[in-house]
Amino acid sequence: MAESWDQLSKGRVVRLSGANTDITALLAEPLADDAPAILGYSAAPARSVPEMVAAALHALETAAVELFPAWLPGAEGIDAPSFAAVTAVRALALRAASTGPHFGPFLADLAESSLRGVASRSSRFTPEVRAAGLARLLAAAFHRPQAAILLNVPGGLAEGQEEVLVAGCEWLAGRGGLAIWLTGAPLVWVDRVETVRFRLPTDAARPAQGVPRAEGRLQAAIAYPAVAGMPHPASSAEKALEAALSSRAWAAGRAWNQTYRPHPLANPIRVDLLWSRERCVVEIDGLEHHAPARHLADRHRDGQLRSNGYAVLRITNAQVLTDTDAVVGQVERFLRGRRGGTLEG
Repeated sequence: MAESWDQLSKGRVVRLSGANTDITALLAEPLADDAPAILGYSAAPARSVPEMVAAALHALETAAVELFPAWLPGAEGIDAPSFAAVTAVRALALRAASTGPHFGPFLADLAESSLRGVASRSSRFTPEVRAAGLARLLAAAFHRPQAAILLNVPGGLAEGQEEVLVAGCEWLAGRGGLAIWLTGAPLVWVDRVETVRFRLPTDAARPAQGVPRAEGRLQAAIAYPAVAGMPHPASSAEKALEAALSSRAWAAGRAWNQTYRPHPLANPIRVDLLWSRERCVVEIDGLEHHAPARHLADRHRDGQLRSNGYAVLRITNAQVLTDTDAVVGQVERFLRGRRGGTLEG
């Protein structure tokens, strides 16, 4: 039985067996120190290995585009696809490749695509180059040495479809250097994949905090945790609130998706939006927070934060998306009250 991330196989395909191995739980942040960058992928049945590989690479490229500029140092703040901006991100990509493991032309092309907000299935690079390049930059986005794909196996696959799925995973692991961990439906026809019973690490067994489930659960093909310092790309609410706060001088000092740990033995807590100097936390909740277990976990988290001197404000995705101005006013009053000493932690 594997009981920690570093005991799981890297660079090959294994099936995870055991309790609590659903994708949203395994994508929970903050990750353990020994964990790779983990992305969830929901595979659709494919007719051939090239078709399966092409779909997976497109999903990974979509994630890379959404996560930009987390994987490209120096590109922070470049967000308009002007000629000068495109030239700048291509130059940054080539510079990053010259001092790291990346392939410059591939990284530069993807940086330009990311700036333009377009992920294309067509590419001038071979699948082998794309697989290896995407694996490296996705690991870099999360400051991890390796990337792993937690792949949800659909149920009811025919024998040929299951063989295509497994063969495609083996190709991605071998050519891209990705760890491929299978969850979901059991394999019925293919018996060459090792099964590892995996006891989920304690931190990840708690309700997922890093994946915006109302929008980002695996309805789409690809899902991933939040990156520290930026709104989650899959959360329309986080992005809308950041856009509204960016022009407000009073909102300076905010930081998105930060990890708080009061002492080394405490479980770390991922908070959506933090003003560290004022010790203010704003949480943006989706519909899943109404579930009894999640509501109880939220109250426990809030109590931990307040016992350590933090003030906590909870708002909903719906509030942000339907009346952003009202939410901004609420956050401003919350923050100013804290600065003026009228709010207690």
